Amino acid sequence: EEIERETAYPDGKVEKILKNGCHLIFFPNGTWKKVGSDGKTVTITFFNGDVKQIMPDQTVIYYYADAKTTHTTYCDGLEVLQFSNGQIEKHYPDGKKEITFPDQTIKNLFTDGQEESIFPDGTIVRVQRDGSKTIEFNNGQRELHTSQFKRREYPDGTVKTVYMNGQQETKYVSGRVRVKDKDGNIIMDTKL
Repeated sequence: EEIERETAYPDGKVEKILKNGCHLIFFPNGTWKKVGSDGKTVTITFFNGDVKQIMPDQTVIYYYADAKTTHTTYCDGLEVLQFSNGQIEKHYPDGKKEITFPDQTIKNLFTDGQEESIFPDGTIVRVQRDGSKTIEFNNGQRELHTSQFKRREYPDGTVKTVYMNGQQETKYVSGRVRVKDKDGNIIMDTKL
């Protein structure tokens, strides 16, 4: 671009005004700033390779050169971090966080302490504040983990519960109930 005017300042800063209306400011430490002809688009390239862009809508995009990470802050408060390994984090103004991992697993962290993970195979894991966990598998099975037991529910209605003492209880849709002790010995079986 053609330079319309160039000014050198005593502190070593040099400002160039281009014919297209852009301003370029060069600092002695190697950092330089470009102000677009609209006066609203600003790009600062730092001496360490970091780049900060301010868009006309006040969106700020900051690229960390060493970490190869981009941090975008939107004017509505949403922040998006993009890491070099493909991980993307969204931090919402209400405190919720959504993380998309390189394998496309999505983890949501809610402000009330609950978590939800959605895996590429369709499995969904929800963790409550009390630590209890619900797992929904893509085959229709469901598991509930609490401090007292682990329970698996099958699509046919069968429910198998394993208690912390090792005892197992299986309830079949027919009404049959089978209970085994911690060693796997049947201690009750109500065959119908």
